[in-house]
Amino acid sequence: MSIAILILLVMFMVMMIIHVPIAFVLAGVTVIAAFALGYDQVLVTVAADMASGPESFTLLAIPFFILAGELLGAGGQARRLIDFASSIVGRFPGGLAWVNTLTCMLFGAISGSAAAAVSSIGGTLIPEMNRKGYDRDFNIALTTTSATTGLLIPPSNVMIVYAVAMGSISIDKLFLAGVMPGVLVGSMIMVLCFFISRKKGIGRMEKVTVKESAKRGAAALPSLLLVIVVLGGIIGGIFTATEASAIAAVWAFLLAVVFYRELKMRDMKDILYRSVKTTAVVLLLVAASRAMSQLLTSEQIPQQFSAALMSLSDNPVVIILAINVLLLIVGIFMDMTPAVLIFTPILAPVTMALGMDPIHFGIIMITNLCIGLCTPPVGTCLFVGCSVGKGNIAKVSRAMIPFYIAMIIALMLISYFPSISLWLPSLLD
Repeated sequence: MSIAILILLVMFMVMMIIHVPIAFVLAGVTVIAAFALGYDQVLVTVAADMASGPESFTLLAIPFFILAGELLGAGGQARRLIDFASSIVGRFPGGLAWVNTLTCMLFGAISGSAAAAVSSIGGTLIPEMNRKGYDRDFNIALTTTSATTGLLIPPSNVMIVYAVAMGSISIDKLFLAGVMPGVLVGSMIMVLCFFISRKKGIGRMEKVTVKESAKRGAAALPSLLLVIVVLGGIIGGIFTATEASAIAAVWAFLLAVVFYRELKMRDMKDILYRSVKTTAVVLLLVAASRAMSQLLTSEQIPQQFSAALMSLSDNPVVIILAINVLLLIVGIFMDMTPAVLIFTPILAPVTMALGMDPIHFGIIMITNLCIGLCTPPVGTCLFVGCSVGKGNIAKVSRAMIPFYIAMIIALMLISYFPSISLWLPSLLD
């Protein structure tokens, strides 16, 4: 192990233990390691690297998608999506659990935020499921895991972050690559709900007439059109993902303020504030990770790590499994955005040596880290779910186990069957 790796690991762990914000951890560790390695003009170099980090046209999509998510989250879309989902899947055994999963998938995809999906959908459906006889811990676990599918189904901010971390990759293709994996993860959760509901004898929801289904579909259609417009525009080559983000923000504003009229102009101040604050956090992380990435590259740490991992086995199946195990562990202890920024430049050389498409690797990484959002001690969605559902983290974590298994099965399918991720992007070729 080189002195650079040792310094980075020790300082990183120390700063994380004392709860230093992750962006400051990345920048601080980089400065300390650069001083220890004898670099000249360390502060100037690190500052220049950080300033160049956010200089990416692709990153312009992040503030627009964040704003669109805030507008949709505050604009009362959750209830319309719940009604729409119940008319589609409520007829199946354990129908309310299916409704929960489908609604979280739709809302997560529209808003681009898993935490927002847990809060908005869970705030309505978890109490309703409690009243219908579903177990509280099961309800929270279901909502928490289902919400993460929205990070795979575009638009997704974490995909933009991954594209920037990779340097040169088509964000349009990456967006399309997440559709089928996101649906696969959601489908695995629905299958699990089916068997659990059958075992516990939980029945179907009341049947909805065709007329009522059409009415609910019409009410939800303007929100659903956001995803359709984004994906359709990208596939049709009408606009790029960055341009789509601006269209999504305008669309969300018109829905919330003009069409549904559930937001007033006076509410925009708070929405813009939250959007700017979230954007600033993401861009600060990008800037700090850029400086660390430059240090890692200059010390050839990604190449060293790649050689060490490749020396373990010449079997691609084993190496991919090892990468998945590593990312699952990383997801347990680190939030998604910093994990993508830190580990993409380290693991990408390994996957490229295996001949893996970088788009496929991106979906594998995001799927792993989605599981991490549902695990203690750092799982954002788990904590939001327990807060909204008034559950105990220890009890909910035990209820999570079948859902972890379902998500890991989906992860293995995504990892070893590249066509699940790459078929839709191939349509752009």
